Amino acid sequence: MRNHVLNYLNSIVKVKPEKTAFSDGNHSLTFGEVYEQSRRVGSFLHEKGIYKKPVVIFMRKSPEEIAAFFGVIAGGDFYVPIDEEMPAGRIQLILDNVRSPLIVCDESTVEMAGTFRQEEGEIVLYEEMLKTEADDGALEEIYRHAIDTDPIYIVFTSGSTGIPKGVAACHRSVIDYVEQLSEALAFQEDTVFGNQTPLYFDACLKELYPTLKFGATTYLIPRNLFSIPVGLVEYLNTYKINTICWVVSALTMVSAFGTFETVKPKYLHTIAFGSEVFPIKQFRIWREALPEASFTNLYGPTEGTGMCCYYRVEREFADNETIPIGRPFPNREILLLTADGKEAGRGEEGEICIRGTSLTLGYYNDPVRTGEAFVQNPLNTAYPEMIYKTGDIGRWNEEGELVFVSRRDYQIKHMGHRIELGEVEVNVGMLEGVHMAACIYDTKRVKIVLYYVGEDSEKELAAALKTKLPRYMIPNKIIRLEQMPFTANGKIDRVTLKKLYEEKG
Repeated sequence: MRNHVLNYLNSIVKVKPEKTAFSDGNHSLTFGEVYEQSRRVGSFLHEKGIYKKPVVIFMRKSPEEIAAFFGVIAGGDFYVPIDEEMPAGRIQLILDNVRSPLIVCDESTVEMAGTFRQEEGEIVLYEEMLKTEADDGALEEIYRHAIDTDPIYIVFTSGSTGIPKGVAACHRSVIDYVEQLSEALAFQEDTVFGNQTPLYFDACLKELYPTLKFGATTYLIPRNLFSIPVGLVEYLNTYKINTICWVVSALTMVSAFGTFETVKPKYLHTIAFGSEVFPIKQFRIWREALPEASFTNLYGPTEGTGMCCYYRVEREFADNETIPIGRPFPNREILLLTADGKEAGRGEEGEICIRGTSLTLGYYNDPVRTGEAFVQNPLNTAYPEMIYKTGDIGRWNEEGELVFVSRRDYQIKHMGHRIELGEVEVNVGMLEGVHMAACIYDTKRVKIVLYYVGEDSEKELAAALKTKLPRYMIPNKIIRLEQMPFTANGKIDRVTLKKLYEEKG
């Protein structure tokens, strides 16, 4: 039984030391190089006396950054990834929270790292750490004392107060996730991943650790390609990428602009998607372009270690349907709880709550917000049992599949009616002349505001929606954009849309 994520690396390096593990297309590391570099980093940390501490990794997205992650784990510590594309204020809040004794940089980030306030932490170049010889005895001792509930990383999610929350995950939850996800998506030795997400999100777990488990290969796709759909698909073909696990917005960026009329991903056979509802119109374009490929909807919050539920798409969906998020992976249970802490009935909406091995350790240095989200299971009064309250609303359909309804904060009360903004977006997305759509709500002026990208004029869109939506759900203001703003993770950036609306009044 595995109790340490580096079991994967220690095993695969013995059989595939020369195979490419991680590459950005220009530079690659083999499994042997990842192993050697990680052990040098772990030995450096041991020599510094840094043990069971958060170590900040502030490097450009690269194979070396991934090796640094594993090196921190080898040293008995846990990594905290940050990136120069993050706002400086957010980086400072993260540094203030973790109070790391070390910031690991490369030549491209070391100057910026020096601009942040660090009370005790030291800045060190990754290249300098690699000059340390691996101390096999010390690393073996560290490995022997590790247990599966030791943390291995902290990734930060947005907080409703503006203060980011550092989610701490451990060996146990990550190993369980890797094992369950790998079986559900049938990863194997010849899997070639195309990574979309930044490495400071937990979404990259879907590629990093299965690569070690199977001796697969991961390509870190340049971020700029996600605004050049044809170039993106050509990149997939160049490196024979056959498996992608992307946010929905990244997929619709390809399908919405006629990319498949020019080029199709020739090697792609496994497509997983999540984090947003996939508009059925765009999903059909993907499925028609790749009729032999498998498509899987994934759902799960960072606090549940990656994804907790999955649904293999094997039937057709009507325009007004939503692809289910399915059933939980083994070792997890989804509880749908009503406002009074009771189980929601079939078809009844409730908050999606998670219990099981996938739960993370909570929010680092933040007991108050940990206690608000990680709570005692109200259905169990006999012994302590934590569940995580996601803030997402769902329901069970007639087939016993879980269907995502909305974020709790996407539900509004407008003109006396409870409205799901996601339902408005789905109906807008069904229109032929619309590629992407997102709604926000102006609470001061009591207005539903719709942003969209497409050929239809604002007037044409308003007229079309009158035939699709009840009067109280029709947006009060419709704004056409040339390009939708996205977060670093590739999701539609609703915060920016709100700011854009407020600035224009």
